[in-house]
Amino acid sequence: MTGLDFRNTNTLWSSILAETLVRLGLKTAIICPGSRSTPLTVALVRHPEVETIPVLDERSAAFFALGIAKRTGRAAVLVCTSGTAGANFYPAVIEAHESRVPLLVLTGDRPPELRHCNAGQTIDQQKLFGDFPNLFMELALPSVEPDRLAYLRQTLYYAWGRSHTPPGPVHLNLPFRDPLPPLPDPAVMRLEESFNSEPFFAALENSELPALVPAALPDAVKTWLKCDRGILIVGVAQPTNPEAYCRAIARLADTLHWPVLAEGLSPIRNYASLFSGLVSTYDALLRSSDRASSLRPDLIVRVGETPTSKVLRQWLQDIPARQWILDGGDRNLDPTHSRTVHLPLAVEQLAATLPAPNTLLKASNPGYLKDWIEAEQQMRTQIDEQMVSPDPFGDSMAETASDAVENSILTTDAAPHQEPSLFEGKVAWFLAQSLPVQTPLFIANSTPVRDMEWFWKPGDRQIQPFVNRGANGIDGTLSTALGMAHGYRSSVLLTGDLALLHDTNGMLVSRQLRGHLTIVLVNNNGGGIFGLLPIVQFDPPFEEFFATPQSVDFVSLCTTYGVEHELITSWKMLGDRLQTLPKSGIRVLEVPCDRHRDVARRKTFWSSVR
Repeated sequence: MTGLDFRNTNTLWSSILAETLVRLGLKTAIICPGSRSTPLTVALVRHPEVETIPVLDERSAAFFALGIAKRTGRAAVLVCTSGTAGANFYPAVIEAHESRVPLLVLTGDRPPELRHCNAGQTIDQQKLFGDFPNLFMELALPSVEPDRLAYLRQTLYYAWGRSHTPPGPVHLNLPFRDPLPPLPDPAVMRLEESFNSEPFFAALENSELPALVPAALPDAVKTWLKCDRGILIVGVAQPTNPEAYCRAIARLADTLHWPVLAEGLSPIRNYASLFSGLVSTYDALLRSSDRASSLRPDLIVRVGETPTSKVLRQWLQDIPARQWILDGGDRNLDPTHSRTVHLPLAVEQLAATLPAPNTLLKASNPGYLKDWIEAEQQMRTQIDEQMVSPDPFGDSMAETASDAVENSILTTDAAPHQEPSLFEGKVAWFLAQSLPVQTPLFIANSTPVRDMEWFWKPGDRQIQPFVNRGANGIDGTLSTALGMAHGYRSSVLLTGDLALLHDTNGMLVSRQLRGHLTIVLVNNNGGGIFGLLPIVQFDPPFEEFFATPQSVDFVSLCTTYGVEHELITSWKMLGDRLQTLPKSGIRVLEVPCDRHRDVARRKTFWSSVR
């Protein structure tokens, strides 16, 4: 244990804060520069078991911390000074709340006597983030009284727990009086001789509660076992142990003998061999009214959040069948307002109660499961054949032989002067088969997340997807991806140009980044997602106010930040660059695409599958 800092009241208070959080599990603190937070910064930097990372831009810092917490499942600490600094944390705090990610926000503040009196750099920081945090508390002014120090310890214990159960942000506002630097105070320094730290911190031992597992098979599952036309739907998921998560769902699916409709933003599609009835093309399949009708289930079990697909959501809304939501949280996760029952269990907990398959008396309808499997195989073949053609979903909907699929992903390319513009939808399909095994992949919102759902091909590469799908915004995309990559495996970000431009200050983190991030930049000079919406018919104002093309030279931008850049001119070139990822730094692989042509390509495909 590091020694507590008895140089003055503020240093003792803040060093107890740091030591308490370390004993609770803190590993990383993201610190933004500022004066009023000086005691917090000194204490955290001084503690040898805390990785402290300075980040200039508070918005970028908050999303960087979010990325770390998203990957580890453990809260990172965010520190800033008083005034508007904390307000820049707001978007990340909202995302942490909506996507259930633990985050501990510490805002330095002036003492009460310097508020509402025109003191500099002072705003009202009470409940700065509204109701989004799981908990807001303003701590007392620092004091060396034993009962006040015990109050500090227990308040932090409570706050840490509230950031993890359920996961979400916690905001602590910490006022400090001068002196802010660690200037010696003899009266406080004398306390060191009488302070016994081990009994003081012993209250934090064995504070972690074991996960609760139901003692018996829930009655709900007994109901499911009686249904022979049921489906499992798996939504967006970012589990800290993706293999255990996938195995739990596979065991449930095998028990029920149901197909599994797997969102591209969950790890399920990347552990495909665990599943006998994995369906990845449901968005395309359900666009056919005849097929959507013939595949209607009698019962639906959804694991976690609803998938991104609007087509799937509409289909669910129109089905009168009972729906169950299997999720360990306490939120309403049913935007369709269907006949829904919430079973408050994590799928891993439920799987632990399932009996051995050979002991079950399960009503089965092999024909229903077979219908889903055959439909998936047919649609997957159709998509794959188009993707290997020189012009995917082009005007001709090229008739490519199915046996060309396996041989042409990386080994063939049309000549550069003959190849049409690269299709942005193919990027997700291509990454599914080209990224190194177990690569962490962060996916930006808008079109990339939809391309993941539409085109990400199942396989066994154990790719782990990450995404900010709580509030579905594009802010903080790069910074969150950098947080995900920090201290982890070499990672990849799939993003459009607008999402990257919205967070280019994230590149300032490159000096502190431990590890590597490759940015696959789909540059279609604007917001491609809007081209799929009805507003595209109205121009003006469509192009200027919705597509908002920025026409940025990314070579120059990357040079400014000292980031490596390459322009991708063919699929083979992209495959070569992804085959082995670098170990450090940031690089941008820019994939130029034609926004208008790609909208037409998608529409051509969707119309062909109806």
